[in-house]
Amino acid sequence: MDIQKIISDLVAKLTGNKDLIAKFTADPIKAIKDLLGIDIDKGQVAEVVKGVTSQLGDLSGDIAKEGGGILNKIMGVFGKK
Repeated sequence: MDIQKIISDLVAKLTGNKDLIAKFTADPIKAIKDLLGIDIDKGQVAEVVKGVTSQLGDLSGDIAKEGGGILNKIMGVFGKK
């Protein structure tokens, strides 16, 4: 699975859409499935979230701040800190 393609596709869909960003923040795995129609391996979620929030952060500082929270939330789900 091409992680960079997933990241760029998500960034394109999320850019400027606060509702979709909120859905991505709340449940990244479901948002990826809904937006791209793919199931992503749980081991790859953190990498995708980090890439998406990094790219969105270049567009908006607020998103970058949210992104750090998303990544921490996801890592907590998988028992990592």
